[in-house]
Amino acid sequence: MFYALSWFVVFGLLALWSLGAWAFHAIAVWAVSNAGVLTGAASGVASGAEGLRLPDWLSPWVPPEIVQAMTSLLSGLAPAVEGLLQAAPSLAGGLSVATWVIWGLGSVLLVLLGMGLHLLIALWHRRGGGSGPQPRQPVTA
Repeated sequence: MFYALSWFVVFGLLALWSLGAWAFHAIAVWAVSNAGVLTGAASGVASGAEGLRLPDWLSPWVPPEIVQAMTSLLSGLAPAVEGLLQAAPSLAGGLSVATWVIWGLGSVLLVLLGMGLHLLIALWHRRGGGSGPQPRQPVTA
């Protein structure tokens, strides 16, 4: 009974692990494949004429020198970010491999967990902790 219950839990966790890996893979590939579309938005934000625009409630608390430094930093990083966003669709293949390698490692760990539980239950039964029939003690007179 305990063997079946432990393996049922392990296979249930394996099913959840597989579903999670599949969902992560689907969402990540969709996001990476559509990342090149964001290039125009990223370059428009970084190359704005007014620079970094802070919210009205925050502007009295931030010195103008820090705002200018952040604006120059962001304008310097804009080409690198744009290059990464344009290269992102080609990274989808590597993401697939990485996702399924991690899924495989997690699946092996879950099966090893099941084997460990199986062994623990077997040891527990051998020590007499199980609910099976107990051997008779010889009666000495």
